[in-house]
Amino acid sequence: MIWLKVILTLIGVFGVLFAGLALYGKRSWNATSDGLFMQMEAARKPLSPTRFDAKELESLPPVVARYFRRALSDGMPFVTAVSIAHHGSFNMSEGEERWLPFRSTQRVTTSPPAFTWDGRVQMFPWVNVHVHDAYVNREGLLHPAILGVFSLTEVRGRGEIANDEFMRYFAETAWYPTALLPSQGVGWRGIYERTAEATLADGEVTSTLRFTFGADGLIESVRAESRGRMVGSRMVPTPWEGRWSNYEVRDGMRVPMVGEVAWLTPEGRKPYWRGTVTSVSYEFAE
Repeated sequence: MIWLKVILTLIGVFGVLFAGLALYGKRSWNATSDGLFMQMEAARKPLSPTRFDAKELESLPPVVARYFRRALSDGMPFVTAVSIAHHGSFNMSEGEERWLPFRSTQRVTTSPPAFTWDGRVQMFPWVNVHVHDAYVNREGLLHPAILGVFSLTEVRGRGEIANDEFMRYFAETAWYPTALLPSQGVGWRGIYERTAEATLADGEVTSTLRFTFGADGLIESVRAESRGRMVGSRMVPTPWEGRWSNYEVRDGMRVPMVGEVAWLTPEGRKPYWRGTVTSVSYEFAE
């Protein structure tokens, strides 16, 4: 009986400590998220022009012009910000399939380009890996931490991590398609009948991606020839691809509700993120 009481006491103490640690991690993590959001909001600038004019499409490759005619309506205001929620699964293993459920929220601004992704990947019941993936003020951030307290890795700053995170912002423009227009700084070059290359710069940070369009004219996939992949504690440049599907009309735009992201390794295509949009809310230029 004495041993049983000791065990029960230890379980109770552990439970209290765990709950306290989880609460501390949540509060600390949310404070960091709020700080990133505040930086994004403080840096916002007015867009010019403020509305889509179909005359922009006259010099574009035909496949790109067709996309904008499918995705946008003439005269609609440009997206200045978007808030997105997702759920899905994340492969936490480099060498095998270990898909774990996640939920996330994401905030994006388009002038200047910036985003913060705040994810919760469930490792075990009541144990989440919190993840910040962000591009704010031309700096990148990748930070996963168990319970929001115990960091698994943390990479932040300019240089390669900024380029990699800016690439993510650019690849996800299917969710805020007015940011892909020439008037917003994107340069387009036709490659094949259904493929075009696009380039976007934010100061010294530049990204070039290859967009492939489906038979319906909408973006089917986005590919980069090199993006930093975490292998152990090292960043290894690796070809990278995002695929978009299940388009729906939201606020006058056709945007994808389902996505999958994969590394294109010598051993084959390795998906690591599969997500579905659960809610999306837009802000537009006035």
